[in-house]
Amino acid sequence: MSGTSLDGLDLAYCHIWQKKEAWQFEIKETKSIKYSSDMMNTLKNAIDLSAEKLLELHNTYGTWLGEQVLNFVNENLLQVDYIASHGHTTHHRPEMGLTFQVGSGQHLANACGIKVICDFRTNDLALGGQGAPLVPIGDRIFFSQYEFCLNLGGISNVSFEVKDKRIAYDIGLANMILNYITRKVDLEYDEDGNLARRGQLNHTMLEKLNNLKYYLLPHPKSIGYEWFLEEVVPIVEETEDTLENLLHTSVHHICDKVAQQIELNFKTKNQQLLVTGGGALNSFLIETLQEKLGETTKVVVPEKIIIEFKEALVFALMGVLRIEQLTNVLSSVTGAKKDSSSGVLFIPN
Repeated sequence: MSGTSLDGLDLAYCHIWQKKEAWQFEIKETKSIKYSSDMMNTLKNAIDLSAEKLLELHNTYGTWLGEQVLNFVNENLLQVDYIASHGHTTHHRPEMGLTFQVGSGQHLANACGIKVICDFRTNDLALGGQGAPLVPIGDRIFFSQYEFCLNLGGISNVSFEVKDKRIAYDIGLANMILNYITRKVDLEYDEDGNLARRGQLNHTMLEKLNNLKYYLLPHPKSIGYEWFLEEVVPIVEETEDTLENLLHTSVHHICDKVAQQIELNFKTKNQQLLVTGGGALNSFLIETLQEKLGETTKVVVPEKIIIEFKEALVFALMGVLRIEQLTNVLSSVTGAKKDSSSGVLFIPN
């Protein structure tokens, strides 16, 4: 799994099985590989590549993924049935019926010698859906004890049940804006939210962020890096303020929008909100979110392995469901014409 926050590649070796028709999981081994500055810049700027150069990156990145998998397998002496790979999203324009994740499945399979399931999003777009978010199938199957599941990666997204249907959508910003600001001073991220905690609210910036048109759209809806570049970066760039204040304001914006959606979809007194993704490790963000939600909703931060590897786990589950020809993409989430069993299988040569 490689996410929009561009912090690196997550590898998870998972055992997934059924017991009395209920799916069970164990994350047995994990590894995170930080991107070099060159790799990070290449992926970040892939949106501007020509078609020819983008396809070249698709192949070379696929080979690189396969090499990382092979190292991981050899380091841990793993026996692997297959790889379920998300790749890295470079383009996401669902309104144009377009999404693209670099990381060629065939190159990946050939580099590691293991069969690969990837390209989990395209089929849903072909069925008229958003191709996102995909993680809610895992929320339903593995984490149904929580009323809400919130992921704070580059983007914030939420999933929950409404009348036996899973609903999910991208709420808006999360680490994408925080990391954009810290990278101005060559910091990968604001550890524990310490810089943001020292800042003060910039009311003008907060108002501009809160008034972004995306927030008025009904779900199903999703956003990508293009939206961030076009709509959010100009607001950050035109705000003259300290780094601490920019971060502090961004955290409040993230939490305002999350709290707004949880309150709109209120379930029950003492409801629980499971928070995963890198943002769950930002204690200032979590404290601010709990403050805004008040006593009706308890913010639950799980063990670190779930925080960091939940998305990788869910793509492993999606691979299992694809092999078993069971639904792994929910139309109630994406807006597609029907549920689907998505993903393309590549056999190594």
